[in-house]
Amino acid sequence: MESLFAAFWSGNYSPHGYCLLWQPQLLWTHIVADTLIALSYFSIPVALVALVRSRRDLAFGWVFWCFALFILACGMTHVMGVVTLFYPLYGLEAVIKLATAAASVTTAALLWPLLPVLVRIPSSEKLKEANGELAAMVAERDAALAELKTEVAQRETVEAALLQAQKLEAVGQLTGGIAHDFNNLLQAIAGNLELIARKPDDADRVIRWTSSALDAVERGRQLTGQLLAFSSKQRLDVKSVRLAELIDGMAGLVERAVAPLSRVRIERIDPVWNVQTDALQLELAVLNLAFNARDAMPEGGVLTISAELRSGKVAPDLPTGDYVALRVADTGLGMPPEVAARAVEPFFSTKGVGRGTGMGLSMAFGVLRQSGGTLLIDSAPGEGTAITLLLPLATMEPRRDVQDDAARDERVSLAGKTIALVDDDPHVRASLAEMLRTAGAVVEEAADGSAGVALVQTRRFDALVVDFAMPELSGSEVAAQVAATDPQLPVILITGFADSNKLDAMATPNVTVLRKPFESQELLRRIREVARR
Repeated sequence: MESLFAAFWSGNYSPHGYCLLWQPQLLWTHIVADTLIALSYFSIPVALVALVRSRRDLAFGWVFWCFALFILACGMTHVMGVVTLFYPLYGLEAVIKLATAAASVTTAALLWPLLPVLVRIPSSEKLKEANGELAAMVAERDAALAELKTEVAQRETVEAALLQAQKLEAVGQLTGGIAHDFNNLLQAIAGNLELIARKPDDADRVIRWTSSALDAVERGRQLTGQLLAFSSKQRLDVKSVRLAELIDGMAGLVERAVAPLSRVRIERIDPVWNVQTDALQLELAVLNLAFNARDAMPEGGVLTISAELRSGKVAPDLPTGDYVALRVADTGLGMPPEVAARAVEPFFSTKGVGRGTGMGLSMAFGVLRQSGGTLLIDSAPGEGTAITLLLPLATMEPRRDVQDDAARDERVSLAGKTIALVDDDPHVRASLAEMLRTAGAVVEEAADGSAGVALVQTRRFDALVVDFAMPELSGSEVAAQVAATDPQLPVILITGFADSNKLDAMATPNVTVLRKPFESQELLRRIREVARR
């Protein structure tokens, strides 16, 4: 056997071309054919390698490498076919054929198991059909997203309407206490004015009586400000809030909410605790909890408001962190577990028809969730109810509006200024005109919007002061008509209107909005700031 294979290397054989010498055309046919086949085989692996390297995402890239090796070996066999025509290198040809056989067997062994997978690869028609189905699914998804956006917008509208209804319900429940407070304020104002009228020459007492009347006006201003805030339409404005100031500021409203049978105890809250929330909505949440406590204490009791700092995992649905736990606890009837479990559900109420919307706790829970906190209920029949409002501890200090006492005490002079005053209420117009004249201004008055527009056209004024809410022609319409003829005339729009969005929309570089009630010095300062030089 060894001698048999050794013969391949002995050189005793003749080149394969000797057999074809009697037909030269046949010899050259073999040479040309094998050369072309070899060159083609050599080019195919180059193309396959280039494909695999440029498309690394191909799922079966290794198959192409196997084919490249196999075809390269096949090309070498044809090269040896040309060589052996002239040189008897049959041993080398045998080695190359063995390598080609190994590459062929390996490629075949790897390819056959892969065949079922390759058969399942979809055709171009199938791919087009799949693309069509995918496009339909995308269109269906887009339609679903559009529908979802519409539903979200509708839900936000409904939630805004429910929140507004809840605010108005809170104002309605406060009506009795507010009427009582306003009657007291009016009594204080009327009594002091009567004393001033009786003894106008007693300067010291007049100053004291005037101060007392102004204090009553300030308390009325604060009360109406709170009511307007509750009834206004505002979006959630989450920011850093001083919790102690907020609770102290609404103590009077909470007391009115539980009056007359129950009383309120507010424990000291650390003034350095600032929470991340919407101040107005938190006030409304606490006020609604006070209403619930009042209804839960029909024979009277104590409503306690306190706060403490909690850190770590304070609730299952909150991330680990620092929170302020604002606790509102009553000594009322309490709730059984099945009622407490549903207490934050919208419209769930045990008070009966006409005694609440069932949105108080739900709204409070929603505000807390949007603030990054949550609401916990601890209640049992006969043991009262404690509602804990968990609010994130704010990392930033709230913005503080600093009152300039020097500016408040400053006596503003409007000497040399000519002011147009338009107001349909004769008492308000008379007091404003007297205030302006006392400051040295020349004042021309008009009793309605049309007369105000006509007045401004008669002469050059330094500023126009106009009331917003007037019949026929409102203050904003007066400002618009005046701007058409005298766009440089500064306009101060005075109003007790509550809709912040509408008022903010009216504010332009030449229109300043001043909310009632305001101090005389504030109006005078505004006029001095905007009046023509």
